[in-house]
Amino acid sequence: QAQLAESGGGLVQAGDSLRVSCAVSGPTFNTYSIGWFRQAPGKEREFVAAISRSGGSARYADSVKARFTISRDNAKNTVYLQMNSLKPEDTAVYYCAASSRAYLATSGEQFDSWGQGTHVTVSS
Repeated sequence: QAQLAESGGGLVQAGDSLRVSCAVSGPTFNTYSIGWFRQAPGKEREFVAAISRSGGSARYADSVKARFTISRDNAKNTVYLQMNSLKPEDTAVYYCAASSRAYLATSGEQFDSWGQGTHVTVSS
């Protein structure tokens, strides 16, 4: 089972950019699609973005489309989430997760392994 570790969170101002990373260890990295989710205080966890095993396909939540970009480096076993034009409502704990499903998963229950999360705070 894959083990995931997020990094790169922090405190930024509205309009700034930030890149968070997800390092994946365990069985072959390119057998997993990887997703990013977030959970804001007092709210349910929500899907942010996901990328296929090869990196050829990606899906985004409407709230982040055109601002966030997910990518993966299969040589480094790492997935990135580039976040631009950040808004205070993007403040949350960001989690990455791995799915062994054959299709590009976007729902939390379709993911098998999760990281511990990294905090992103966007001040106004």
